[in-house]
Amino acid sequence: MARILVLGAGFAGLWAALGAARKRDEIGARADDTEILVVDRNAYHNIRVRNYEVDLSDVALPLAGLLDPVGVSHIVAEVEAIDPVTRQVTVRKGASTEALSYDRLVLTTGSELVRPAIPGLAIHGFDVDTYDAAIELEKHLAALGKQPPSPARSTVVVVGAGFTGIEVATEMPARLARAGITTDRRVILIDPNPVVGATFGAHGRPVINEALSALGVETRLGVRVNAVDAGSITLDTGDIIATQTVVWCAGMRASPLAATLPVERDGLGRLAVDHFMRAQGLAGVFAAGDVAACLIDGTHPTVMSCQFARPMGRFAGHNVVADLFGEKLLPLTIDWYVTVLDLGAWGALYTTGWDREVHTTGAAAKVTKQTINQQRIYPPRDGDRAALLAAAAPTIQAAPKTKT
Repeated sequence: MARILVLGAGFAGLWAALGAARKRDEIGARADDTEILVVDRNAYHNIRVRNYEVDLSDVALPLAGLLDPVGVSHIVAEVEAIDPVTRQVTVRKGASTEALSYDRLVLTTGSELVRPAIPGLAIHGFDVDTYDAAIELEKHLAALGKQPPSPARSTVVVVGAGFTGIEVATEMPARLARAGITTDRRVILIDPNPVVGATFGAHGRPVINEALSALGVETRLGVRVNAVDAGSITLDTGDIIATQTVVWCAGMRASPLAATLPVERDGLGRLAVDHFMRAQGLAGVFAAGDVAACLIDGTHPTVMSCQFARPMGRFAGHNVVADLFGEKLLPLTIDWYVTVLDLGAWGALYTTGWDREVHTTGAAAKVTKQTINQQRIYPPRDGDRAALLAAAAPTIQAAPKTKT
C-alpha cells in the first residue's frame, strides 16, 4: 500500500489531506489502496486566526468529523524527525516513538510564535498562538474578574503591534468586559517600532490609530521588554507597568522541523516550494502553508496567513497524488492580495494589493471580517463526503466581497 503522509492539520494540512482525498477519488481504482495519513499533535483543526476573539466556542473542529467521511486516516502524535533519504518520519505518542514510512510527504506543520529568552516571559506570559494557549488566556481573564480591583488586575499589556497584536489589543476591551472588569481597565500595546502596524504603510496606519484611540487602547512605541513577572512588566526604559496579563504577539517563525531538513530556508525559516508545492531539493516532499514560501505571482512570496495556506494546501494535496500516479500537476498562481484586520468594536480595516490601499473601513469591513472568520475559512461540517471533496477542489477563491 502506498502512503501519503501529511504532517500537520492546520489550514494547509487539513486542505492538503482533503485535496489528496479528492484526487485519489478522481483517479479511482488505481488509487483505492493508497493511504492518506494525517499526523497532528491535536485531534482537532484549530481555526487559529480566531484565537484572539471573545468567543472561542467554535474554533476547534474535531478531525474525525472532517477526515473520516473521506477516508483519511489520522493519528495524534508529535513529529520528532524527518528523514528524506529513507522516507521515514519519527513520531512520538506518549512515551513511545514510531517510524512512519511514506511514498510522498506533505509538510504542513505551520509556524509558531517566537518567544525570546526574556526573564519571566515563559512563566508569566500569555499568547494566542494555539487553541490551548487561547483557552488559558480566557480562563485567566475570567479569574481576574473575581479578584478585588487593582491596577494590575485591570491592565492588559499586549506586546507586538503587528497583525495579531492589533487584533488582540482591540478585542481586549470586550474580553475584559466579559470577565466583569468594566472600570479602570487599561489596554497597552507595546512595540519596538516607532509606529503601530508597520507593515500596513501610510495608507492603513491612520485607520488603525483612529480605532485604537476610539477604543482607549494606549501605545508605547520604540520600547522593548526587559522582564515579566506575576504582577508587572519592565521595559528597557526602566518603566514598570503593573499588570497581571502580558500577551506576547511579537513575531512568527516557520515550524522548527523545516530547519532539520538539508535545504536552504528564507529569513522566516520557510522551505522554498515551486508553483506545484514541491519542496526544492527534497525528492518526494511537498510543503504548504506557513512552513513554505512560494513566489505566488512570480514576484511576491506568500505571507504566513490562512489566505495563502488554504489554497496552497488544496494544490499540494491534489499534486502529491497526481505525482504519485504520474498524472499532470496543477500550478498555483494567485494574482490578488488583501488583508482584513479586525479592530474590535470599532470595526475593521480592509486593504487591497501589496501596497495595502484602503478599500473599506469600520462597520462595513467588520461584516467582511466576520464572514471570513465565521464562514469562508470553515470546511463543510455536516460530514457530507461529497461536500468535503468538492470544497477541496484546486481552485482559487475570489477576493472577499464587501459593501463600499
